[in-house]
Amino acid sequence: MVRYGMVIDLKKCIGCDACTVACRAENATPRGVFWNRLFKFEVGKYPHAKLVSMPLICMHCKNAPCVEVCPTGATHRRSDGIVLVDYSKCMGCKYCIVVCPYGERFFNRTITAYYPGNPPTPYEELSKRLGGPSNHETGIVEKCTFCADRVDKGQEPACVGSCVADARTFGDLDDPNSSVSRLIATKHAVQLGPELGTDPSVYYVPP
Repeated sequence: MVRYGMVIDLKKCIGCDACTVACRAENATPRGVFWNRLFKFEVGKYPHAKLVSMPLICMHCKNAPCVEVCPTGATHRRSDGIVLVDYSKCMGCKYCIVVCPYGERFFNRTITAYYPGNPPTPYEELSKRLGGPSNHETGIVEKCTFCADRVDKGQEPACVGSCVADARTFGDLDDPNSSVSRLIATKHAVQLGPELGTDPSVYYVPP
């Protein structure tokens, strides 16, 4: 069995937002919708204070509360651990948004043009033709998919391949010899909110 996961090394992350841009380019997310977000904050005290960049994505939890509460089965977990939303089944009840402790789900109330009142940009036209992985319809919830379509082709998620600092590693958490498992063991990578019992598939190397 395979359980895909990611390790993000906060010591390496330089906060360049390349992952955010790559995610938007890959998934053609609507204006204001970011499946990959980057937060920056200070830690420590002068003269040892430093700026830390903290990327956040869907954690693809093993015990995902969003899967448990979805009344239609739209949110589901694949056998490889990737949590996805079947947009044809999503009724927009937003239960999953309420129970997600990481705030990494987005409801499409409206689809707003990048430049309202102006013709669509070439990017928007291309997105419309391609449909995007979710088609980005109104009234549904969407989120990071670990670029499941790329993974199924043997490729890395777009955010991993675009990271100029090599801060992101993707692989099989169930394989003790995989790159992600070795990083977790040697770099003491941790999960966010382990006390919640969700068992996230995203780990962080502390800054």
